[in-house]
Amino acid sequence: MFISRRLFLMRLFVLAMGFMTPLGVRAQERIVAGYDGHAGFQGPIWAAKDLGLFEKYGLNADLVLIPGSARAMAALISDSTQFVQGSATAPIPVRLRGGDIVMVAAALNKFAFSFVAQKEIRKPSDLMGKKIGILNFGGSNDLAVILALKEWSIPRQAVTILASGGAADRLVALSTRAIDATVLSPPETVAATRMGMSFLANLSDLSASFPMTVITVRRSFLEKNRESVKRFLRAYSEAIYRFKSDKETSMAVYAKRLRQQDQRIIGETYDYYAPKFSFPPRIERHGVRNALELVSQRNPEARGEIDVEQFIDESVIGELEREGFFKKLR
Repeated sequence: MFISRRLFLMRLFVLAMGFMTPLGVRAQERIVAGYDGHAGFQGPIWAAKDLGLFEKYGLNADLVLIPGSARAMAALISDSTQFVQGSATAPIPVRLRGGDIVMVAAALNKFAFSFVAQKEIRKPSDLMGKKIGILNFGGSNDLAVILALKEWSIPRQAVTILASGGAADRLVALSTRAIDATVLSPPETVAATRMGMSFLANLSDLSASFPMTVITVRRSFLEKNRESVKRFLRAYSEAIYRFKSDKETSMAVYAKRLRQQDQRIIGETYDYYAPKFSFPPRIERHGVRNALELVSQRNPEARGEIDVEQFIDESVIGELEREGFFKKLR
């Protein structure tokens, strides 16, 4: 009799604790989201985490740094992650090979780079015969340089393009004159200014668009977990809005994530990126075609007439728009 009474009381206690738990906490769904680097264009996903926006919309999100597009796509396909933020050049070749993935949103549809060169290189035509450093071939650095040269009517064969490592490595290569030019973004552009380098162009001003920061999911996950994707995109969209409208809070996110205490550098990083973020986070089709052109250089299946809609599903964004979600944030 005593044992039965004790078990009854224990069950009653557990039940009571369940009712005492806040509804928002009990409703949290666990997800993992990957991102691909430490530059300022990662801002939206950092803000969604650091400002508690995932929790606000019922998600318990872990952010994981996954350098390299192949690793990020492998993690997504294997369900190690449910969301990946990265360049459109990552999901396109996977989808062309029949991969179960689709892009659902884009925070940045422009190249977030400046074309930086040695101080004696004052105009684009001065690049003729020079060495240009990029991160690697087949990535957004590569495409940005190719499209800039095209816009400036400089033949590709008139320059030498070299794989020169990450932004910090390329900055060092500039300082030692191992390369003549490269593409950089804040905070490295601030350091380049201090070194007296020449700025030929802000590549976001080029006519060419490019989905540099997109959210990719498995199509099967979207079909089976549509509400989870919708919660994610609510948090992500509000993060973009907060980034564009609240400089002080956004700078705090950058200070933490970039491990940077210099307020000038943080401020310039914010001023560079915030106006470029897309709100609502729709995907520019012309940019996807540019990404497809880059992918086709190494993937024969990307050549010819290809319908870009196969890579995109903005149905959740459209749903949020019809519900007035984006207007409510303004």
